[in-house]
Amino acid sequence: MNTVKLFALSAYLLPSLSFAHNISLNQPVPPVTVSQYGEITYTNDTPTYQKWNSNQLKGKVGVLQAIAGRSSAKAMNADLMSAITLEKFPESKYQTTTIINQDDSIWGTGGFVKSSAEESKKEFSWSSMVLDENGKVATAWDLQPESSAIIVQDKKGNVLFVKEGKLTSDEIKQVISLIHAQL
Repeated sequence: MNTVKLFALSAYLLPSLSFAHNISLNQPVPPVTVSQYGEITYTNDTPTYQKWNSNQLKGKVGVLQAIAGRSSAKAMNADLMSAITLEKFPESKYQTTTIINQDDSIWGTGGFVKSSAEESKKEFSWSSMVLDENGKVATAWDLQPESSAIIVQDKKGNVLFVKEGKLTSDEIKQVISLIHAQL
């Protein structure tokens, strides 16, 4: 294949690679259950884990942040998480769920990823934190490695917004507006 054709083909494929997920607008996320670790809760100041299922996402407007177990992935959309915290959305109608893919962490850092997730749950007790030891969510949703995906859902669990990678400031405003419109 000559260089011009190869360049044209890569230019055609690259945009589709940045949106490799299999999440569709106006549909629920593909169903998935996390039983290796799962949702972090605290009992008597001790972290415990319970099975988590994507069907639990219905009932409230929500933002899902599915991230690799890497500090770079966590930092990628920290501005959005800060903006959401500042909005003080009512807990009775809104839920942030962070799903951490421990399987997509730097070798040897799994224990750090786990303790960091537990600390985040303690600090942001109103948020749902899910530690996914085997990367079940990333596999089920076909998410990019070493990245962050942001998904906004309505009360019925239908996806209103989805993007992998760092959100722009305009996209952050769009997400905040979508949440307000759904509350």
